Amino acid sequence: MKKFLFPIICFASVLVSCSSDDDNVIEPEGGNPVNVPATYSFERDGVSTVSYDGQVTRIAMAKELKSAFTDFDALTENRLTNMFSNENTPFDVAELNNSSKSIKSKVAASKDYFSANTSESAAIKAEFESWMQAQYNEVFFNKNEEASAGVAGQIADGNRVRYVSAQGLEYNQMYAKSLMGALLADQMLNNYLSPAVLDEGDNRVNNDAEVTEEGKPYTTMEHKWDEAYGYLYGDSSVPTHDPMSAIEDNDDSFLFNYIRQVAADDDFTGIAQETFDAFKKGRAAISQKNYEVRDAQANIIKENISLIFAVRAIHYFQGGKEALANNQRGSAFHKLSEGIGFMYSIRFSKNPATGQPYMSADILDSYKDDLLIDNGFWTVSGEKLDEISQAIANAYGITVNQVD
Repeated sequence: MKKFLFPIICFASVLVSCSSDDDNVIEPEGGNPVNVPATYSFERDGVSTVSYDGQVTRIAMAKELKSAFTDFDALTENRLTNMFSNENTPFDVAELNNSSKSIKSKVAASKDYFSANTSESAAIKAEFESWMQAQYNEVFFNKNEEASAGVAGQIADGNRVRYVSAQGLEYNQMYAKSLMGALLADQMLNNYLSPAVLDEGDNRVNNDAEVTEEGKPYTTMEHKWDEAYGYLYGDSSVPTHDPMSAIEDNDDSFLFNYIRQVAADDDFTGIAQETFDAFKKGRAAISQKNYEVRDAQANIIKENISLIFAVRAIHYFQGGKEALANNQRGSAFHKLSEGIGFMYSIRFSKNPATGQPYMSADILDSYKDDLLIDNGFWTVSGEKLDEISQAIANAYGITVNQVD
């Protein structure tokens, strides 16, 4: 397995403002040098060209919805689905209620995977809503009951209480981990970093001529790249220009949090820094009209973000197996719920070598069904968890033993 660390050679830049001569990298690729700033800072005529407000809004919506799953004092039959579609002023934050954006509109909505497959997109959206409805209809009404095989309710996990379905599934974890694929990764990898979006219409001609969007300081291509960036770094607690400075101190609960956790594994050291560097370099390449370098950096990002889902799915399946062996059901069910969500997200991954997910939706659905059949996590075997873990590892060209 490759390490994600690489040397950087720095030179002064004439195209971006930086704090020292060591801030920029010039690497000749495709015959053209690309000057890369130390931070994600890009300007035109003294004005920042970086903008991804829509991503900030949707991440804020997604976080509040995640919390609402177990806010039983405020949970109603339609609150979660209203938050999903941003209808009937469901959020506690007025700014979110007043937004024209929603989570649902961008779930399974990428150009590469779903523009010609609207029926699958609708089915995925409906599946998310089914988890929200089940949280109310199954878990909420049994929240004070002790969960058992075939019975929803609460189960102890050390000093914490988990709320699970009759199969032991935490719907809030299924939602959160699956959303990282269905919203954040699908939009990042299969939409905004897709050549079909970056080069759509006159985007390349306009970028070459630095024709900006009406009333904006950025070209359309620059903005599309920034929107991809926002799905990784768009939590309000993460600084726009230097997210890596806050990688250990932020409130993100989605992809930025989990790329940090993957990077903490010795076998995947450097993945977070390499991904940030690729975002910077790709954005600089757009500003400097080097599309070969742009696409190379997009492929790095696609590979690295896709890897998060495999590593964390294996991590949680193996952790759940160990907890079951120790008769720690609450801990096991929590880990398995996270694992099944990360596994679900693999269908939205992008293998740069094939242009397809690392595993097909049909295979992933069959494994999900295996895990949740009958009494689900109450009776799942360690052998089944090993089988699924190994299949995921094989699809990505890693080993189960590499995952901490």
